[in-house]
Amino acid sequence: MDDPSGVVFPRSSDGVRSTSALGRAVVADALRGVDAVGARAAEGETNWRRGYLLHFRRLVEAGLTSASAAQQIAADGLASLHDRMRFVPPDDATGDGPRDETSAGADAGAGVGADRGAGDEAEISLAEALNQQTDVPFETAVVTGAGTPERELVLPYRGDRLSGDALARQLDTWVDAGVLEPSAAEAVRTVMANPDWLDLSDVRLVAFGAGAEMGPVRAVLRWGGDVTAVDLPRPGIWTGLADAARRYAGRLHMPVRPGSGDLESRAGADLLRELPALVQWLMQLDGRLVLGNYAYADGATHVRVSMAVDALSAHLMRERTDTALSFLATPTDVFAVPADAVEQSVRAYQARSKLALIRRPLKILSTGRLLQRNYVPASDPGICDSLVAQQGPNYALAKRLQRWRATTAHADGHTVSLNVAPPTRTRSVMKNRALATVYAGAHRFGVEVFEPGTANTLMAALLVHDLRRPAPPREHPWLDEAAGAAHGGLWRMAYAPRSALGLAALVGITGARA
Repeated sequence: MDDPSGVVFPRSSDGVRSTSALGRAVVADALRGVDAVGARAAEGETNWRRGYLLHFRRLVEAGLTSASAAQQIAADGLASLHDRMRFVPPDDATGDGPRDETSAGADAGAGVGADRGAGDEAEISLAEALNQQTDVPFETAVVTGAGTPERELVLPYRGDRLSGDALARQLDTWVDAGVLEPSAAEAVRTVMANPDWLDLSDVRLVAFGAGAEMGPVRAVLRWGGDVTAVDLPRPGIWTGLADAARRYAGRLHMPVRPGSGDLESRAGADLLRELPALVQWLMQLDGRLVLGNYAYADGATHVRVSMAVDALSAHLMRERTDTALSFLATPTDVFAVPADAVEQSVRAYQARSKLALIRRPLKILSTGRLLQRNYVPASDPGICDSLVAQQGPNYALAKRLQRWRATTAHADGHTVSLNVAPPTRTRSVMKNRALATVYAGAHRFGVEVFEPGTANTLMAALLVHDLRRPAPPREHPWLDEAAGAAHGGLWRMAYAPRSALGLAALVGITGARA
């Protein structure tokens, strides 16, 4: 049963902490100022678990009418989350967890809070929690590496280590295949031409979810940078991070509990439950902060963790105005994409002559659901809807709030690095059997699935580019999100991603059996 202390979902009218109720309310609040009809539709959705896909797409479509509309959606969505989410001091927790109706297979704790009245816990707002003065239970330990800093961008790829001309050729191959946006390849080439940029020792990267496979921590340490790591107090996480820090050239800063014992057993902090102490600890750090949100958790906890990071980030940006932000956007979301991506997709659809004979029967048998065009020809921008129903609305909300924060922070003058990361065979993805089989067959539809070492180094290079050559906000936020995208091919494939996923899974299963 989930401990409801720390950052928690609000209680709904029936007294439970409902993830569906929060999702409906936040999406409706985000839409209300620019799309009243869409807001009412979200509020009235009776099956949020399945119906959320339409409403998350509408959030993007409604924002395309103008830059101000997109910015208002982002600001109103964030305001709704911060107004609604609550903080329960751990000593006041009662033991009833959220009713996570929206996580696939999640029924543990459902309805547990139904017999409790609102107000049983000493709930406060996230802002109040961040302003609490509390004892800081952390000291700072530093692990300094003995390695030599890498001063050339090297990308591990399929057993090779690509650099120089070999890496440049691979970037060209990816662009030609539609795996990367041209702007992403150009950003990496710019970093290659300025290898001194790799040394990030002049900034302090604060990595929330430091142990995540997709995060840039190990790359930054290889390049000799400073990383302040925040992750759960689990020795396994910190043993891996500390070993990497000793092996490489950078410096790893860790929150540790006072006392005896090795660092790894004392390291770590709980973002959900130690929010007041964490913000005070982070405020003590020297140098310019780059706050990176790389944290992941299953189900409803992902929203809670993402909100904890967002609350910390918003507070630190107010106190330290030079603070920068870093995010990895998921490719399995809804994005507006440029006209040349639409054109490449349309050409790919027309070139799929081998499937032409079976495409029509499949559409008829599936009542039009399979092998749909990715875009209406000549769309500018197009809408790439790559949401995956199996990941659920909690995952979609957690990732969307990060995009909202990127939009609002960028408009306020902060440096922001938000880049779409490619589909990657991380442990969190591969433990989902449905997604694992889809990934196994995705190459048949023009999608390249990356290994973690390739993806995290590529995304770290894009972060370096964004910090060294920050771009002012473009004329519309969708253009900022599209710049530097490494979507793996989802934006430029022939078919709408969800209309091909079932067949990709079938191919994956068949390949695994073979």
